[in-house]
Amino acid sequence: MTTLKLLPFPLVLLVLQVRLSTPLEDNKIPPSLCTGHPGIPGSPGVNGSPGLPGRDGRDGRDSAPGEKGEKGDMGAPGETGGQGLTGERGDPGERGQKGEAGQCAVAPKSAFSAKVSEGRDLPLPVGDAVRFDKILLNQQGDYNPETGRFTCKVPGVYYFAVHATVYRISLQFDLMKNGHAVASYFQFFGNWPKPVSLSGGSLLHLVPGDQVWIQMALGEYNGFYSSTKTDSTFSGFLVYSDWKNSAVFA
Repeated sequence: MTTLKLLPFPLVLLVLQVRLSTPLEDNKIPPSLCTGHPGIPGSPGVNGSPGLPGRDGRDGRDSAPGEKGEKGDMGAPGETGGQGLTGERGDPGERGQKGEAGQCAVAPKSAFSAKVSEGRDLPLPVGDAVRFDKILLNQQGDYNPETGRFTCKVPGVYYFAVHATVYRISLQFDLMKNGHAVASYFQFFGNWPKPVSLSGGSLLHLVPGDQVWIQMALGEYNGFYSSTKTDSTFSGFLVYSDWKNSAVFA
């Protein structure tokens, strides 16, 4: 039988307190038993290495349009393309205005011949045009038997000729162009029993509107004679034209 010894009361409480306390694990002191003051802030850390590139972001929304860029350089010409298909025939256009008359495609003509008719009152007054009133040829109508004057219509060179019968009176006349004598002819009659003749001719350059005629020169030498046996004639014709742009003269 064990004998229980009584210990003093304060010692008993100490023993019970030691036995009832939880033993310390690994010699660690609980934080609750050793709380200290906050430490001093540490120095900033060294910058880290650059990270990997991020993925492309999504298209922006509702952003303002950017400014227009400058015009780029012209590119090199491309190769010539193949010939296209023939298009459909278009509608006929409106009729154009009538053009001006072209140059004559046929050689122009001008010729006449006339004589003094029988029974005419002779001699003729000085300064008057001799009217060769009987037409032999005048297809173009350039000679007027009423006035005795030829009027040019076709520009060019003409030849004019006069064949006069001189009888009973001497004769002198002029070949006139626009009121100016270009040639003069004279035949003296010496009381011969038969008539004599006086002929003359000349080349003249004319333009449209020019006039040519035969005119008496002197009062005492003014006799043209005409009968059934002899005539006095005035003739003229175009030698060549100045219409060089014509198809005939090109």
